[in-house]
Amino acid sequence: ALKMAGFLNVSVVENQAQPDGDFPTLDYPNPEEASAFELAMEEGKKINADVLLATDPDADRAGVAVHVEGSYKLLTGNQIGAILLHYLITEKKIQGTLEDNAAVLKTIVTSELGSDIAKAHGIKTFDVLTGFKYIAEKMKTFEETKEHTFLFGYEESYGYLIGDFVRDKDAVQTCLLIAEVAAFYKKQGKNLYDGLQEIFEKYGYYVEDLQSITLEGKDGTAQIQAILEDFRNNPPNELANVNVNVREDYQIQQRMVVSNGEVEDIMLPKSNVLKYILDNGAWVVIRPSGTEPKIKFYYGVKEVSLEESHSFIRKLHKSIETRLVSFFN
Repeated sequence: ALKMAGFLNVSVVENQAQPDGDFPTLDYPNPEEASAFELAMEEGKKINADVLLATDPDADRAGVAVHVEGSYKLLTGNQIGAILLHYLITEKKIQGTLEDNAAVLKTIVTSELGSDIAKAHGIKTFDVLTGFKYIAEKMKTFEETKEHTFLFGYEESYGYLIGDFVRDKDAVQTCLLIAEVAAFYKKQGKNLYDGLQEIFEKYGYYVEDLQSITLEGKDGTAQIQAILEDFRNNPPNELANVNVNVREDYQIQQRMVVSNGEVEDIMLPKSNVLKYILDNGAWVVIRPSGTEPKIKFYYGVKEVSLEESHSFIRKLHKSIETRLVSFFN
C-alpha cells in the first residue's frame, strides 16, 4: 500500500515478512508493546530509517517509532491520534475540503488533546464507550441524521480510522497517513516528534497512562467487582490533593458536578465504568477489561510542561494505589 501511494523507500524486517501464527520473533504481536519494535529498531538503525511502522496480525492497530537523535522514540496511541488529527484538519482547511459539520469520534478513555485540537477549529468531538464498534455505530448515526460528517475516529489503544468506507480501526489507512505526515514534516527539516512538540506547545502538555491489575479466577472477578463498587459507593472527593469536580457513572448513566450537585444524563449505553474529573482537568477512569481478568485505571493530565504532567500523573497513581491497599492486604 505504501509503495502504491508513492512511498518507494520502504524496507521490511525480513525475519517478520512472512506470516507465521507462532510469531517466533517476538513475545506478543501487538504494536502497543515496545518489544514489538525490537527487530525493526535494529534494522532501522542500520539504514537510518526515519519512521518505523508496526501493525498487529490483523492490521487494525498501528504503532509508530520516530528516529530522534540516533535512537527511536515510541509514540503513544494518544499522541499518534493527535498528530494525525492535527494534520487532517490543517490540510483539509488548506484544500477547502473540511466540512462545516465535521466531527471527531473518540472513546471516553482517550486523551482530551484531540478534543482541544478539534475545538480550536470549531469541530465537535463526540465521546463513546471503549471499543471501536461504538465509533462505527456513531458513524452510522451521522449518515442517517446528516447532522455531522465523520472526519476522524480513534482510541488510545492504537486504533484509528480516516476513511468511512471501513467500520473498524484500520492500520493500512493509518500507516499511509503517518507516512504522509512524516514526509510533510521532513520537507521542513523536522520529524513526527518535532510535530508533536509543536502541538504540545500550542495546546498544552498532555500525558496519559494506563495501569492494569490482573486478578484471575472466581476470587479475582469478585475482587474486581468489589473495587468498582467501593469507588461507586464511596467516591473520592479528591485525588492527588486536587478536588474532584465531576463524577461520571456509566452504569447509571449519570454525570454529577460535585460543587453544586447538578446531575445530567449520560447519553451512552450502560457500562460498568467510573470517571472522575478533577478541578485541574486531570481525570481517572476505572473499568473492568472486557477480554481479560483485569481491572484498568486510565489517567489523563494536562500541565504547562511535560515534567509537570509526568509529576502529577505519578501523584494520581499513588493516590489510587493508596486507596487500593486495603484490597490486597
